[in-house]
Amino acid sequence: MLTTLLRGVEGGKWFRLFDKVFAERNLLTALQQVAANDGAPGADHVTVRDFVGQVPDSIWELSDRIKAGTFEPQAIRRVHIPKPGSTETRPLGIPTVRDRVVQAAMVNVIEPIFERDFAEQSYGFRPGRGCREALRRVDQLLQDGYTHVVDADLKGYFDSIPHDRLMDRLKEKIADGQVLSLIERFLKADILDGASQWTPETGAPQGAVLSPLLSNVYLDPLDHLLAREGFQMVRYADDCAPGDVHAR
Repeated sequence: MLTTLLRGVEGGKWFRLFDKVFAERNLLTALQQVAANDGAPGADHVTVRDFVGQVPDSIWELSDRIKAGTFEPQAIRRVHIPKPGSTETRPLGIPTVRDRVVQAAMVNVIEPIFERDFAEQSYGFRPGRGCREALRRVDQLLQDGYTHVVDADLKGYFDSIPHDRLMDRLKEKIADGQVLSLIERFLKADILDGASQWTPETGAPQGAVLSPLLSNVYLDPLDHLLAREGFQMVRYADDCAPGDVHAR
């Protein structure tokens, strides 16, 4: 797969990915990634330690369920955390540990496909990139003589991503129907907020393992559009700072 990534695929679409998602080695790697982040239990109250304690049986069962098509995402537990410097709160979705493992396995498979074509000016939720690299780029642009900056934040971005348009973006590179179906089921997993439960019609829950990648997939055309128009944008997830077209 790595060799093919370097060479590209015919027609630019990937057809056989599902077997790589449920591969036990991938699921074990995904569990290690989830365990490293730890985090709170989801709606089923199973902790990371609980799940790890059931290995290898839990991984074997998970692999079999995904392969057989009987795996269904569980409800996402929503909590509200304070926004720094504000009286507002931010909704955070907490999938179950089991679902976090499957989402991490999915990211391991499809992230390299999209990562190779992501715009240079995108820094959030990308391998080897982060706040420091974004700030260095802003500093470099200021040194180059750019004088006008627009600081933009897409309000409620993660909860407002249209599912149909996001799936269309994914279909531009992925033609494996089972992978697409699993991603869509994750997007439509019920939200559990206190005593309320509902099925979302839009959004990729902030806090889910898969959501950061999906958020970049959806906004990538904007990155390329602004680059073609000559704007020096620095984007970190849903925060962006487009600069003027020409340096002074």
